[in-house]
Amino acid sequence: MKKPNILMIVTSSSRMGDTDKPTGLWAEELAAPYYALVDAGASVVIASTAGGRAPIDPGSVKPQGQNDAIVERMLADEELQQRIAATRPLGEIEVAAFDAVFFPGGHGTMWDLPTDANVKKTVESAYAAGKFIASVCHGAAGLVSAVKADGKPMVAGKRVNSFTDAEEREVGLAEVVPFLLESRLRELGGVFEGTDNWQVFAIRDGQLITGQNPQSSERVAEMLLEALELGA
Repeated sequence: MKKPNILMIVTSSSRMGDTDKPTGLWAEELAAPYYALVDAGASVVIASTAGGRAPIDPGSVKPQGQNDAIVERMLADEELQQRIAATRPLGEIEVAAFDAVFFPGGHGTMWDLPTDANVKKTVESAYAAGKFIASVCHGAAGLVSAVKADGKPMVAGKRVNSFTDAEEREVGLAEVVPFLLESRLRELGGVFEGTDNWQVFAIRDGQLITGQNPQSSERVAEMLLEALELGA
């Protein structure tokens, strides 16, 4: 099998709406799937809604030497750091060149992915072409605007998962985010399945692979690799 080519789409939002609270991409949700994919032989291109430097949520990174091994690997990886500093603008990318789309999370996604026209176009094009679409945690915000050829929400009737409403309440941001992601997926007709807060959980339904929280990041990547018949 040829080397699979994965398009990873991250947030460009560095603030939570009109507040001064910093946000962005959750480090583990980029690092864990990125390394699971590249270590298995996949090629990964990182794009964002605005292009340029992708903001990392400061809450997801401790001083070097104090993080989990996967985040430490990311911090020490000059090539990946350069990719994070110079993400490709999503509007300049043709999804036909990729085998799958992957959305890492982080609260920043809640402010740009649902309303970005290029995210909507990319997801709809990937889905129509039979490509796999994966997300972890708040990355599922990239799925909510997409519709199928018949005009129905892409997630309608699909078993899906994301950061849960219970987890959002536990972190104290249920009143800050523009909407609750689990609730929105349900409103769109998604068959939401999840587990207890902070436990590993991911689910696949056809082309869609969705995971619940940072702890589920690597599992989503493994399921994508399995779907691409690489094993993992």
